[in-house]
This record gives sequence, C-alpha cells and structure tokens, in this order.
Amino acid sequence: MTAACNGGIQIEAGVVADVPPLSLLLSLTSQQRKSPYTDSWRDVRRRDTLATSILIAKLIGPVLLVAAIAMLADTKDLQEMAREFLKDRALIYVTGVLAMLGGLAIVNNHNIWIVDWPVIITLFGWAMIIGGAVRMALPSAVRSIGGAMTKNPTMMRVAGAVWALVGAFLIYKGYF
Repeated sequence: MTAACNGGIQIEAGVVADVPPLSLLLSLTSQQRKSPYTDSWRDVRRRDTLATSILIAKLIGPVLLVAAIAMLADTKDLQEMAREFLKDRALIYVTGVLAMLGGLAIVNNHNIWIVDWPVIITLFGWAMIIGGAVRMALPSAVRSIGGAMTKNPTMMRVAGAVWALVGAFLIYKGYF
C-alpha cells in the first residue's frame, strides 16, 4: 500500500523516502533527474573494481613478500628445493593446474587494463594462467628452463628483490 503526502514524502510498507513532486521531475532534464540516492553505473563499477583490487592485493601481497624473504634469506636452500621440485613431473603438472586455476580466478574477476596500480593484479593473473598452461603442456621445457635458473643464485636474488617490492607495494595498497 502506497500513500503520498503533499510534501513529497512517499510511504510504502513502512518505508519513508523523499520523492520530489512530479511537476519538478518533468521540468528537469535527464542529467538533472539523476537520483541523489544512486550512483551512475560507472561509479558503481569503479568502486566495485577498486574493492576487488584491494581484496586481491591483500591476498597476493603477503604471499609475495614472504616468498621473497625466503628467496633472499636462504637462496641455497630454496635452490635445492627447486631442484627437487623439478625432478617430479607430476608435481610440475599439479602446480600448473593450481596456478592456472588461480590465474583464471583473478582474471575472471579482475581483468582491468588501466594505467594505475590495479593492472599489476591483472598482469599477475595472466602470468599465472600462462605459467600454469606451460607447466601443464610442456613439463619437460619447464624442467630444463628451471634447471638453468636454479644454477644461477643471482637470478634467485633478483627475482626475490622484485617480488619483495611488488609484495610490499600490494600490501601497502591493500592494507593502508
């Protein structure tokens, strides 16, 4: 049941809302008619996108930072672990499946190509998809490339430094 009062108040099932008089609404252009209670779809999409970016940054940032600390703190142990990993084709395949699933989850929810920080998350998602697909389709190539990388401790340190910077940046964007 709806009752309208002269002062522009509409009461419907116990809900009270301001409603401008009809004569005022008809005199306004479409731009002026925009309700003060709703955002444009672009504003909503922008706000939702930023919320998704922040959530994913909160998930990825700490993982990257901890992985980077491990890479920088104990390079030799991590190189040995990588060598053991590369010996197991099934493990390469399974991690490929998991990486591809994670990447698809990111890209399906956050395929944002803008010149701003959220593009880092999109790039990370696409890198996971490509990396996962390569592990699944070409495990022998992964073994040979990975074997060459594990022989070079400088490569591990450089990767650790990059991951630390990206992880710290995502933590900053996600939590602060």
